[in-house]
Formats: sequence, C-alpha cells, structure tokens
Amino acid sequence: LRTVVPDPSAITIHTHHSFVRLPDEHYEPLVYDPRSGFLDPAYGGSFADYAVPVNEPVARAYVRRHRLKKLDPQASVSAPVEPIVYYLDRGVPEPVRGALLDGARWWDQAFIAAGYKNAFEVKLLPENADPMDVRYNMIQWVHRSTRGWSYGASVIDPRTGEIIKGHVSLGSLRVRQDFLLAEGLLAPYANRNNNPALEAFALARIRQLSAHEVGHTLGLEHNFAGSVNNRASVMDYPFPLITLTNGVIDVSDAYATGIGDWDKRAILWGYQDFPDGVDAREAREKIIAATYKSGLKYVADNDSRSVGSAHADGSLWDNGADPISELQKLRRIRTQVLENFSSDNIQSGRPLATLEEVLVPMYLLHRYQIQAVGKLIGGGYYTYNLKEDGQSGFVPVPQNRQDLALNELLELLQPKALLLPDTLSTLISPRPPGFPKGRETFARNTGPLFDRFAPAQAAVALTLDVLLNPVRAARLSNPGGAQQEKLNFDTLVSRLIDITGFQGKRGNQESDEIRRRTFNQVVERLIALATDPGVSDPVRGVVLLHLERLHEKLDKMKARGLSNEWRAHDALIKQRLSLVLDNPAQVPPLSKPVPPPGSPIGIH
Repeated sequence: LRTVVPDPSAITIHTHHSFVRLPDEHYEPLVYDPRSGFLDPAYGGSFADYAVPVNEPVARAYVRRHRLKKLDPQASVSAPVEPIVYYLDRGVPEPVRGALLDGARWWDQAFIAAGYKNAFEVKLLPENADPMDVRYNMIQWVHRSTRGWSYGASVIDPRTGEIIKGHVSLGSLRVRQDFLLAEGLLAPYANRNNNPALEAFALARIRQLSAHEVGHTLGLEHNFAGSVNNRASVMDYPFPLITLTNGVIDVSDAYATGIGDWDKRAILWGYQDFPDGVDAREAREKIIAATYKSGLKYVADNDSRSVGSAHADGSLWDNGADPISELQKLRRIRTQVLENFSSDNIQSGRPLATLEEVLVPMYLLHRYQIQAVGKLIGGGYYTYNLKEDGQSGFVPVPQNRQDLALNELLELLQPKALLLPDTLSTLISPRPPGFPKGRETFARNTGPLFDRFAPAQAAVALTLDVLLNPVRAARLSNPGGAQQEKLNFDTLVSRLIDITGFQGKRGNQESDEIRRRTFNQVVERLIALATDPGVSDPVRGVVLLHLERLHEKLDKMKARGLSNEWRAHDALIKQRLSLVLDNPAQVPPLSKPVPPPGSPIGIH
C-alpha cells in the first residue's frame, strides 16, 4: 500500500463563513510573548522544530488567535476583511440568553480600541445548524448535575496557532449559584418570593462569565491581577463587590460591565493589523511597554491558583488593591449578614434545613480574601520580564505589610471571628426526607442535627491552609536572598501556637470549645508538616522544635486549675505529641476538616 499525500495547496479549512485556502492568503504566525496576556502555549500551542539553526530554540510557540485583517491596513480604523462571528446556542432560555449575548458582545469594545469597525459579532445559531460544525464559533449552554468549570476552548491549527473554531461551554447551574449568593446577602423573602435584585445580581455575573470564556477562545489567558487594577480585566475571576452603608448591604455594582483596560491592550497587541512599512515586532514591543508603564498588571494562572503561590497580586475571587483592608471590609459585611440571617433567606415553603445551603457561602464569605492576604506573607511582586525590556524583577512585600497580614489572619482564629449568632444555629432544622445532606453543607459529627461548631472548624481549616502552606513555609525559612525582607517561619509558628493555645480569657463554654477545636487543628497541621518527608528540612526542624517546647509547656501546666474539658484536651494533645517526638515516621495522620467546596463560584 502506498500512502498518498495530497497537495497542500488543495487543503481547505472550514471557518464560520467560508472556505479559506491557506496558501492563497498566508496566515502569519505570531510568536508567543509571556508578557502579552495570551494563553500559555504549553497547553496545546507549542511544538518542536529540530531543523532550526543551533542558535535558535527548538521549541516553537505561537499565539492562539483568530484570523483578522483590515480591509484597509493603512487606515487607523477599518472594517475587517471578514469579521469574527460567534453563535449562541438557541436552547438558552431568557433572560439568560440576553445576558450571554450582551456579555459576549462586550469584546467588540476591544476590537474598536484596536482600530477595527464591526469586527466582532455575536448571533443566534442558525436553525438546524450543528453546534459541533467547525464553521461556527459557539457559545453553548449545557446541563450538568454537579460542580464544574465553564470552558473556553479552541480548535487550532498547530502549525500556526490560528484558531479555526472557538467553543465556549457554560454550565446552566451557574446562574442558580449566583442567585443563591444574592439570597444570602440580601435576605429578600420577608414579604414576597420575587425580588428583582436577585435576578439582576445573577444576570450581571452571567454577562461577565460569557465575556470571560469568549476571551479564552480569542486566545487570552487569565489575568488574576485584574482585581487590584480596579477590575481591569474580565479574564480575572470576579468576587462580587459588596458595600455596606448604614447597615444596608448594596450589591448594585457587584460585577463590572464591559471589557477592561487590560483586555483592550492585550487584543491590541495580538490582533493589530499594522500598516505597510511598520515593523510589527517593534510596534508590539512598544504596545507592551506602554501597557505596563500605564500601571496595568498581569499575573497568570501558574502564579495565582495555588494557595502557596508567591505573587502578592495574583489571587482568585478577590477584590481591591489592598487585600488587608478588603478582608477587614468583608469581615464587617459578613458580621452584618450573619446577624441578619433568618428564615427570610429562603423562599416560603422551603424546609428550614435548607438554610444551611445559604449559610455556607455567607459564613465563608471571606474565604478567598484570606488567600489574598496570605500571599503577602513570604510573597512579592514581579513581572514576566525579558532581557533588557526594562521590567522589574522580584520585589518582596515590605516587612510591615507581612506583619499586618499575619495579624489579620491570626484574628480570624479567635472565637469572636468564628462564633455563630445564638439564634442562627437553632434556626436550622434537621434534614427532612427528600432533602439529604450534601457536600454543599458543612461536615458534621452530630448526625441529622446541625453541628454549631462545624462552620468554625471549616473556617479555621481555610486559614491554616494559608498560614501553614509548606511552600510558603519553605520561603519563610530561607535566610537572605531576594526574600530577606520577610517574616520568619519560626516567628509565625510561635505566634500561632501562643494565640490559639494560650491567649484569651477562658470560661465561656462555647468560646472555649472553639478554642480547643482550633488549637487541635493547629497542632495536627504542625504534626503533618513535621512528619511529611516532602516538606523541606528547615521547615520540619522548626516545627519539631516548637512541638517539643509545646509538650514541655503542657507538662508544666498540670497544676493549673483547669476544667475537665481542658484537661481532656491537653491530655489528647500530649499523647499525640509524645508519639511524634518518639517516632515521627510512625505517626498516622489524622483527617482534617474539609470545608464545603468554593471554587468555581457559580456552580451549585
């Protein structure tokens, strides 16, 4: 058998409107630049060319982007040769359909800013068209029974990076979770079951989600520094902007409207069609230089998603330029929401047990801002600088800011930050038939009854995830270098043990129980660090030293007039510490409290 290779000039590729014959109108690849805000080619956009000269890299990486050309490249503003057209699934019901159309159409603002007129369109999918047809860039509304991310994916030509088809998949449950957030914040059911503010809140988020996922199919990466730049990018994960004025919660500006300043600059860099005689590489370098000079920031996925990541501006679902002040604000809002929490947070006819589903995101309202504050500790600021581009290198967060961040997070481990209002926990009834407990509720050890201490344990776990992250601990344990202006891990552990285990007035039964459970978590997390061979030696050494000191301290406290509850608590901790100090390798880890899932916000 003989393999017949077709003539490349005869190969055709379907686009959304016509057949494009590659050799007839050559598509020029754009070399990837890590500063640009376009998707990392490591995720499907790179290849190896072993035939390149020895002084050039073997890895080839091209930007993923649609084909777009001006009719008149010499004009500052021109219509395109052919617009980029996206189609919305006809199965999407109103009012979600209108919100998705609105949000996706925001991208025309970016192409206008790049000198195009009518270059980006969004329409309903033609009757009888197949959404899998490669000729149609699609926004699809799909049903799923569980949590999951929405996606902006593309079919690309790997030889050039050209996007042949963009395909957005959005989960239909997303709008319901945003509706749930609004129910928790606004307690809207005092007089009626219909409140237009709830739908307005949810649809505002759906517009932003539509724009975000379409942005990926245009080639753009996440920018998790958008929130610190006054909501400069729809490619960030947006947390609702909530204000509290005279005791009244306002969500009228919860989500931004329109394409952000960063997004416009990224599209300008990637899609600009330069006039004849202009050096495109030099022109794009000037675009990037002007973008960063304007104060816009860019932090990508790899420097943001992990709790232990080092970039102080790279956080998901956060708000504001100052993470500490934003956390303080959210704590005030959270206190107000919990004090006002009542049966008015669910519709008439719903089981009171389902108040717990509304309570979870409200009690943990600050969970993502905790991570943003934590990234100040042992973190810093940096850009994806290239040689001789003038961008700054790593700059550590100043010592005083790291101290403030630690103080703020330690405050979250105090009973006053963890206690539920007295009336709230008694309001939540046992689960009735047909409404089983699920993973969107708090873990519990109390069977069908609501566990009033379970929310506190979940919140403590989230804070300790940040404070005792092994990667952050390793950075804090490295002396000198670029990170010399920082907290010391030894100091962090010392303060953590002291504040959670020995400070605070005792005697209040509920507060004491929270203190005991919190300190148990602290000790178990420290044991986990000390006994994990994957944790750096300096970190394990510091932790073992503090566990030895803690064991000695608890031994000296035998004569104190503690209650039986405290004696039992101390006996349990001493027994665990003895095992660790005698033979760390043989200590079985205990399971830690697992908070209800948070991200992705917008999926129930």
